[in-house]
Amino acid sequence: MINRLSITSFLILLLLSINGKAQEKEEYYVKHLEFPFQATLEEKVKMAAKLVPTPQQYAWQQMELTAFLHFGINTFTNREWGDGNEDPSLFYPSELDAEQWIRNLKEVGFKMVILTAKHHDGFCLWPTATTKHSVASSPWKNGKGDVVKELREACRKYDMKFGVYLSPWDRNADCYGDSPRYNQFFINQLTELLTNYGEIHEVWFDGANGEGPNGKKQVYDWNAFYKTIQRLQPKAVMAIMGDDVRWVGNEKGLGRETEWSTTVLTPGIYERSTQNNSRLNISNLSEDLGSRAMLEQATEAFWYPSEVDVSIRPGWFYHKNEDSKVKSLKQLVDIYFQSVGYNSVLLLNIPPDTRGLIHETDIQRLKEFAEYRKQTFADNKIRKGNRYWNASPGDELTYRLKKNAEFNVVMLQEDITKGQRVEKFTLEALTDKGWTEIAQGTTVGYKRLLRFPTVKATRLRVRIDECRLSAHIKQVAAYYAPPLQEERTLESWNTLPRSEWKVLSDTPLVIDLGKNVTVSSFTYAPYKAEPKPSIAYRYTLYTSTDGKTWKKIVEDGEFSNIMNNPIPQTVTFEEIVRMRFIKMEATTMEGDNAKIDMKEIGVTVITD
Repeated sequence: MINRLSITSFLILLLLSINGKAQEKEEYYVKHLEFPFQATLEEKVKMAAKLVPTPQQYAWQQMELTAFLHFGINTFTNREWGDGNEDPSLFYPSELDAEQWIRNLKEVGFKMVILTAKHHDGFCLWPTATTKHSVASSPWKNGKGDVVKELREACRKYDMKFGVYLSPWDRNADCYGDSPRYNQFFINQLTELLTNYGEIHEVWFDGANGEGPNGKKQVYDWNAFYKTIQRLQPKAVMAIMGDDVRWVGNEKGLGRETEWSTTVLTPGIYERSTQNNSRLNISNLSEDLGSRAMLEQATEAFWYPSEVDVSIRPGWFYHKNEDSKVKSLKQLVDIYFQSVGYNSVLLLNIPPDTRGLIHETDIQRLKEFAEYRKQTFADNKIRKGNRYWNASPGDELTYRLKKNAEFNVVMLQEDITKGQRVEKFTLEALTDKGWTEIAQGTTVGYKRLLRFPTVKATRLRVRIDECRLSAHIKQVAAYYAPPLQEERTLESWNTLPRSEWKVLSDTPLVIDLGKNVTVSSFTYAPYKAEPKPSIAYRYTLYTSTDGKTWKKIVEDGEFSNIMNNPIPQTVTFEEIVRMRFIKMEATTMEGDNAKIDMKEIGVTVITD
């Protein structure tokens, strides 16, 4: 006779064994992994599937919307890039109210703000001990003001996360170009910001590396900068020139439809980045940063998610003449779907004006944007779309829809705490005509939003066509987004018809306008707003009434940030100019002769 106690004990041990195996934790790689030498592609794919974000990176991704606040001396000089020679007395925001900024941004859904504590001009928005080129030398609050402090206190009051932008390029600092000396100067500024204002959630560096006052270029000590942040603000994510957050590669607010957070792109702060990225022939601008083809050639991988930056206005700093050029609701919605909806975080710039307030036009558009998102995402048409789904390649799951459901957006989300794994998926809807394919996609990541023509259906079927190991789908949702019509706007940067213009020379560019006119400004507008190696950066402008005697109007001018943000740039003359001929000598960022087409030039004519 079999001992019942023995059987019971055996069953208990068996259950404990099964349960123990089920609860064994899968091994993950946090933020970075190195592939073993001669690892096969399949081995690399399995490892990449287990690459996950740090807690700080995951918290950053969940914010979805972050506000950039470009504010500084440029706000008062009406420039995009200052040259470092500005008089600090120009800085005088008569009604500065940081609470007005944060209160409005909080209301419309932003979770964090990043302030340009110092831009390329070197002017500091806090009373730094490192330079006199700061608010302490301005008449604002009798030199006792501190924009960083006021904004930090407003963030604390409204429970908003706070980040700082500190430009490594400094066109004012006389030590810029003396690399060891300037690196210590920069670390001192960084130390002030990271010790005197409480918790900092994001530190944002760009890679701008132009000349300083002495004409020299600086060799940045990124490793020392990085260690300073780790020591003083270990919970802060380091963006762009850092290894936590990656620049998407443009300033148009456009992400990639295939956006990998698990990427083979080596962050620029690592000494090996140039060698690694050159060998793989990739950069921030590359379309493919994480496919199997890229993994096959890579020696390491990073959890390095994308941040998409764009301004609500054409420029990054406030300019009064752009009050009528704030992006339309449709433009903002399209940007949202192609940033947050493409597995990225949207960093939207809203520049305070010369009063020190966010302009009423910007606030109104932001409220419209918030209301549209609220209206769109309030009603999920799927029943039980938040059930967890572990999907293998080829698996599909059918979701029931609410009665008479009409939708034109589907949202998918992976549990990225277990990696990014989906490589291809298909969506199908059960309509009165049967099952119909409505969309396909590649990567998912934290969030993927797909738009398509409105369908009426009773079921939605999701098929994971390809994935790495098994995909962890945490949510599927369907929504109806009201269609928007684009507002038609007319370009106002050229008021003289080009039908009578003639190009007399290409290099330098010489244009005969056909008649003598009185002009108040001219504009350079790169064709189709596309960056190209031949784009003009520095220029000198001459005018003439007879084509023989020339008057120099602008000497050593600069189209600031033109490569990253190739929008029309208008230069207003100090006094109106009578002209028939324009001559423009221009060079590229590399110092070569720029190529400018007549269609890229505009003039504003004053009627006689």
